[in-house]
Order: sequence, then C-alpha cells, then structure tokens
Amino acid sequence: MPKKSYGGAGGSYHAWCPNELPMLRQGNIGAGKLLLEKGGLALPRYSDSAKVAYVLQGNGVAGIVLPEKEEKVLAIKTGDTIALPFGVITWWFNKEDTELQVLFLGDTKTAHKPGSFTDFFLTGSNGIFTGFSMEFVCRAWDVDESTAKSLVGSQTGNGIIKVDSGVKMPEPNKDHRSGMALNCLEAPLDVDIKGGGRVVVLNTKNLPLVGEVGLGADLVRLDGNAMCSPGFSCDSALQVTYIVRGSGRAQVVGVDGKRVLETTVKAGMLFIVPRFFVVSKISDNEGLEWFSIISTPNPIFTHMAGRTSAWKALSPEVLQASFNVSADVEKTFRSKRMNSEIFFAPSK
Repeated sequence: MPKKSYGGAGGSYHAWCPNELPMLRQGNIGAGKLLLEKGGLALPRYSDSAKVAYVLQGNGVAGIVLPEKEEKVLAIKTGDTIALPFGVITWWFNKEDTELQVLFLGDTKTAHKPGSFTDFFLTGSNGIFTGFSMEFVCRAWDVDESTAKSLVGSQTGNGIIKVDSGVKMPEPNKDHRSGMALNCLEAPLDVDIKGGGRVVVLNTKNLPLVGEVGLGADLVRLDGNAMCSPGFSCDSALQVTYIVRGSGRAQVVGVDGKRVLETTVKAGMLFIVPRFFVVSKISDNEGLEWFSIISTPNPIFTHMAGRTSAWKALSPEVLQASFNVSADVEKTFRSKRMNSEIFFAPSK
C-alpha cells in the first residue's frame, strides 16, 4: 500500500515505495495517489517524470500549464484520464463534499530516483524560491524586498493546503478538455463482450498527449466470475495495474513456464507485469475493474486464448506435434473459444 508523503488540512499525497515494490525501480515506474478534502488545493508543481493521471473518485478542477502555453483549467470527474507530459505545471482543487482521489502512474527514467516521482513546488514552505536569496528573488520578480519576503514566506503549507470557503477559485473551461482529458467510463468501447467484460484503450488516437508522455493506458471492467484471457505485451512494454474496484485472482507466468505471481487482488492494490510475461485474471462475484499504464503509447498485445489467440493462427500439424497429442485432441482444442475474444463469461 502507498505511504503518506505529505499533506495537511486539505488532504494528503501517498506514494508506493520502490523499496517495498522493487519492480518499480527495475521498471522505472512511479505510482502515487492524491487525496483532497473539500477545499483542498494541491499547490502548483512540476515533476521530474511524465505521468498519466486517472480520477478514481469525485469531481474537481485541474489546472495544467504546458511549456510556453496558457493555463488549461479542466473540470475533472470519476473516470477521467489526463496525460501529463514531462515538464508541465499542475494544480488540483476539490470544491465538493466527496473526497477527490487521483491516481498517478508514470515513467521515471528521467527521475532523480528510479521508481519514484519527485515534485518541485512553486510555492509553499518547500517552494523552489525559498532556496534563493532575497537578492535573486527581487531581481527575478522585479519587486522590493518586503514584497519578495511576503510572496516567498506567507504560504506555510507544504504541498497541499485548505482554501477558505469564501475564496473564489478559477472556473473550468469546457473547451480546455479537448485533447487534454478522456473519460474512460464514457468513451467508445474497444472491446465489449456480453457477460465477459469491456475495455477502453487510451492511445495517440483518442488522447494525443499520450504520445508526448510515452505511455498508453487502458481501463478494463470484468464482469462477475469472468476471465481475462492470458496474454502478454509483444512490443516489450511493461504493464502497471491498479485495481480500482472489486476483487479477483491473478496469475503471472514468466521464463521457463514458472508462475511468478499468484495472488488475490482487490481495490487499492498495485501490481506490475514484467516485459513479455503472461498475465490472466478471474474476477469474483462482484466483478473486477482495473486501470493500467503500458510503457508504450500504442501497445500491442498477444492473447493466448480466445478467437483471436495465437493458437488459432498456428497450423494444425504444428499444434499437434507441439502438444504431442492426437489429431482429434487438436481439433477439439481448436474448436473451442471460437466465439469468445479476450474476455470469457463464466460457464452456465
């Protein structure tokens, strides 16, 4: 589980630690979660890593400043995905009673610490200008020393503050969402299997900014007791998965046919599938939903079961010899799952 990194009256930020989850460091992946109470403001910051943000819960406002461009102020809600390229400045605000929860997953190959995000705050007790002398601050901002001390020292909060109810915050601009955010709960489905599950894939077509981030993503919703076909990323991509809701079982198989992971997964858990390893999940009665990032903006997967599986493409003779079975067994095997793709509904 993630540990609290900082916070105050307005909320808190929690991060998964690479010391406890070594695959984060090995895969150069960071993961964190922002929790904002009503009136909570995550102060403007930039990061040493490109990220994908996914709104797990609540409604709020996000401010995003791309390099040398104007500020975009977006209304955000549950299911929204936002691509955050390297170097953007962001702030987050919650004006609703429901806690705003935002998941961050990203690539840390440019980070100071592999497997961890480092944020640089523009203001607050640890803001970047607290480290400069007054001479530098005054000359940079063209203000007198009294004004400079007020600007640098008045905000004593660290990373997250609580804004008074009477303070007016920026209103979102509906036009600013275009090209910046995509709601996975409302987007057209890439796969929809009755009784099995649904998936929305984020790529450079429906969210162009993921190309700048260098990451793809998907939201998968598996129906009760359904199965997600065993599969692997065939373009050397690493897959990082956060369980949004529900529960189920997951198995991962790696080199030499060795099962490297068998675990019960439930809401709030994070797990990583190494490159080329095969993963499959079976949901419990209430179903299973997960959000994943893939370390390429346009991921390609090969599935090992179902109508579109690699098995169906192989010739019968090769399969018969490879499995060392009779022609009848091979025909039986090939005839199965001809109407199922990726997700398999439970047997009736």
